[in-house]
Amino acid sequence: MTRGKGEGSIYKASDGLWTVAVELPRYDPTKRRRKVIRSKDKRTAIAKLRKLQSELEATGDLQTAGITVEGWFTYWLANIAAKELRPNTLRGYASTAKNHIVPGLGAGKKLDKITPRDVRTVHDLIIGGGGKSTYALNAHRIMSRAFKIAQREGHLSRNPAELVDAPRADVIDLDVLTLDESLRLLEVCAKRPDGARWATSLLTAARRGEVIGLELDRVGSILDLSWQMQRLKKDEDGGVTVPRGFEYRHVTGGLYWTRPKSKAGWRTFPLVEPLKTILERQAAEPDHPKGLMFSEKGRPRDPDQDTAAWGALLRETFGQERYVRLHDLRHTAVDLLYLAGVPEDLIIEIVGHSTRAMSRAYKSRGNQARLTDALERFSALLTPPGTPAGSAASLPALE
Repeated sequence: MTRGKGEGSIYKASDGLWTVAVELPRYDPTKRRRKVIRSKDKRTAIAKLRKLQSELEATGDLQTAGITVEGWFTYWLANIAAKELRPNTLRGYASTAKNHIVPGLGAGKKLDKITPRDVRTVHDLIIGGGGKSTYALNAHRIMSRAFKIAQREGHLSRNPAELVDAPRADVIDLDVLTLDESLRLLEVCAKRPDGARWATSLLTAARRGEVIGLELDRVGSILDLSWQMQRLKKDEDGGVTVPRGFEYRHVTGGLYWTRPKSKAGWRTFPLVEPLKTILERQAAEPDHPKGLMFSEKGRPRDPDQDTAAWGALLRETFGQERYVRLHDLRHTAVDLLYLAGVPEDLIIEIVGHSTRAMSRAYKSRGNQARLTDALERFSALLTPPGTPAGSAASLPALE
């Protein structure tokens, strides 16, 4: 029978020595791990067994020889990182470890034999294989985090990733829509059944998940973007593995409402024209599965299909020569907010950046007047010439 973690045994071996063996957590589910100590005296062996069990209880593991790179990363991701990271972040870590870190370091190499040169090899393989420097930087940070825990638990004497300069992130020249292009996009949206969905993104700088996860009861005089919809991978039991404190609600299938990563992302701000009328008309439509503002053929909008629909809208509006990522529509909104003369502190609050997140954990009602003024100025910028600013007629009626 297989013994559980922390269970020990003591027996007299054929050579006459008393042998103590304590079961340890497995880094590879198929391979057993034990800490073995031998002694000539049974009483001494029993004392050593109790000491090992006490150390294991306090630290969760004991140092042993023979931990491989693959074994450690498998264990770290499943038993430590899974309790700390958001599900989608964990999935990204696991993919990078499997495809780049473990093969780059050497799956069967002993963990305590990793050198700074091995870490640089991972960088070089990613970049040499056509990957971006930013991706190599991400792999470096994952290695550093995993090695830090290994060092803390006594498997490494030092963190080899800390002995190497991290790759520099690529300088990315973001492509965003201009003011004229934004107006043109809104004109096209006004003629489409799903136009309200895209107008909401442009007029609020909301993330994809925040828009497709928007519920009817979070739209009123105040727009509440404190939840977003994401696809989470289900575990073997049909649930999802999430870290402590992670808030989520099930929508349907693999779709869940989740909280944004930081409280700065729990945004609420005044709903002004023309978006107020756009969303009121959308709310009056008959089909709202799960209480969602936006849907697709009677079902919640799938994140991947939503991104594909955005690409189709761009092609319809600008042809094949123009492409802006859906997420970068947030950057378009930021540029337009600056162009409208909105103060920077309000832009940070409207967009939900984390720059001043801790000092604004709770929104002040005294700021609502400034926010309303800022959003009205933003909407006025996108108002066709000759139309009264703030009017419900600022945009053509969505069909």
